[in-house]
Amino acid sequence: MLLRQLEYLVALARERHFARAAEACHVSQPSLSAAISKLERELGVPIVSRGRRFESLTPEGERVLLWAHRMLADRDALQQDLSRMRESLSGILRIGAIPTALPAAPMLTTPFCERYPHVRITLESLSSREIVRRLDEFELDIAMTYVDSSVRAMPLYEERYVLLTPADEEIASRPVARWADVAALPLCLLTSKMRNRRILDGIFADAGVQPVPVIEADTVATLYAHVATRKWSSVIAHAWLQMFGTPEGMRVVRIEDPQRVPQIGLVVGEQVSMLARAMLGLTRGLDLRGELDRLLHKHLDRREL
Repeated sequence: MLLRQLEYLVALARERHFARAAEACHVSQPSLSAAISKLERELGVPIVSRGRRFESLTPEGERVLLWAHRMLADRDALQQDLSRMRESLSGILRIGAIPTALPAAPMLTTPFCERYPHVRITLESLSSREIVRRLDEFELDIAMTYVDSSVRAMPLYEERYVLLTPADEEIASRPVARWADVAALPLCLLTSKMRNRRILDGIFADAGVQPVPVIEADTVATLYAHVATRKWSSVIAHAWLQMFGTPEGMRVVRIEDPQRVPQIGLVVGEQVSMLARAMLGLTRGLDLRGELDRLLHKHLDRREL
């Protein structure tokens, strides 16, 4: 039995006319009549006394109408209760994020706090391995990390890589850089303990080269601090532009598409908290992929646009 059928019955009892009831429900008269007939078959009782037009409800129909009012009222009360729960949702949402996804985190946390002003958020920078452990041990509610084939993941965006290089480098004038040429630059990259670096090493290997960075760091901020001296180049994830932008005297250059494109997403544990469900629900209405792609185009050399 569908609540919609009960709505049709309530409208018919109020209007006492099939056509007017259908109009009030914004459906065709045959659709409303078919729904009432289906309700009669499902309940196994006659509900409407019919002649050439509506006559009345049967005694069984009057009883069904009474229950219909109750059930629809309960439906409305449930919706109102859930609405109040959303508005008064409180507690601490514990989020873990890999360092390369942290710059994109405000794109989620800011609208979340606007919708749920009584919720507080703790956001920790963690390795992908630590995130898995903390989710399994219920120390996190949700995480932003690399996703593979997890059924408990909601994809957010593909991590796209670009070259950040001094404007006076020859490669800065190219529309697209080759991975082999990028490997030959004086590079500053994350350490091999970071999954982002291991992904990049795999991409370089697919291109038949192995980078030997002059400087390795374990934070994105440290990379940017060195790149800002305009003596080093780096391969960065495009989401980093959200926080750090393009330092003065540097250029963002597109790199040829790799064979493998890693994906960032929201991941939850086996037990999903109400706060994590709220974050997932809000995220479904956002377009991080589109926002980050537009951000990347703003930072690319204008000759490419």
